Amino acid sequence: MKNNMKTKDSQTRQKEPLLHLVKAPAAPLYKSILIKIGALLISLLLGATICSLLSNNSILDFFVYLFKGAIGLGSARPERRIYTLLGETALLLCVALALLPAFKMRFWNLGGNGQIMISCIATMLIIKLLGGVWPDWLVIIVMIVAGVLAGAVWAVIPAIFKAFFKTNESLFTLMMNYIAMGLGTYFITAFADSGSNTILPVQNPVLPDIGGNEYFLSIIVVALITAFMCVYLKFGKHGFEISIVGGSENTAKYVGLNVKKVIIRTLALSGALCGVVGVLLVGSIHHTVTPNLSHDMGFTAIMVAWLGKLDPILIVVASLFITFIDKGMSTVNTEFGITSSASSNIVLGLIYFFIIGSEFFIEYQIKLRDKKKFPFGHFLKDGGKKQ
Repeated sequence: MKNNMKTKDSQTRQKEPLLHLVKAPAAPLYKSILIKIGALLISLLLGATICSLLSNNSILDFFVYLFKGAIGLGSARPERRIYTLLGETALLLCVALALLPAFKMRFWNLGGNGQIMISCIATMLIIKLLGGVWPDWLVIIVMIVAGVLAGAVWAVIPAIFKAFFKTNESLFTLMMNYIAMGLGTYFITAFADSGSNTILPVQNPVLPDIGGNEYFLSIIVVALITAFMCVYLKFGKHGFEISIVGGSENTAKYVGLNVKKVIIRTLALSGALCGVVGVLLVGSIHHTVTPNLSHDMGFTAIMVAWLGKLDPILIVVASLFITFIDKGMSTVNTEFGITSSASSNIVLGLIYFFIIGSEFFIEYQIKLRDKKKFPFGHFLKDGGKKQ
């Protein structure tokens, strides 16, 4: 009998895998920060090495030009670069904050680009149709309302189908991007100035420049939106409902929440914030509409939201960092003689890969199946300490 039990135990051990992953105990905050900093440094060094191999410049030159391009280090007008950095950070941050409530609800809104484009079209349409007909102050008010509402409506359409027909929101919002881009192309062609295929920048009526800088208004508006979203999601009733629906729709229904209402309301907010970005792009910064006016911020903001772990404050940091790299890489490409923008995408891709991959070393650890049979298990599991 004992021999049979030993045989079964031996067979069980043989079937058990040599290595297996287990959930690691909660890591201290300093350890998580150090791991992420290490991952970031490795990704930047790899990116610098690749760019150096594509040119005759050194790795040190990569970092010098990176800072020069982002914050104007050593340039004649560094304040202009800093304003541009902060302004573009604000726009990216606003899109990431727009996606945040939807993501917390586990509604994967991939339609940020489309919502921004529809807002840009609505904003420019009001300027073209009502500019010079109505008073400027009234046109500006209608322009803002139209742009924000257009973004909200474009996001609510897939929300309604998700709430009532259980459609796949990822595919739906993604397809809405293509429709919006097609409408944008048609709008640009229809309203193009004579002799060109583009809409020339308008002078009036537009949002005012504060301090003579086109980005300053965007920075102020997005700072207010960031404060609002922090309070809304962490302390507001709606934020609490979003977290419940994101945790479990069945639980939300059990406690009496109207899940359909929460989904539609949350996506209306998400689209409205993307609409704010469209209004700022057309009414404050560029004063025109182009096919790629948003520079794919809708997709970049998805990564920013995840890098920020769906926390508004961390998303601010992630937005600033990604914009810093993007602006810096444009100068690196110029100084290194790299004609393709693919190098920028490679560096950003490495950063995304290593930072997100570093979560593995925070959340999990590797263990051997039997320390007695495999003495090296002491080192993998216990760091070499004897029991």
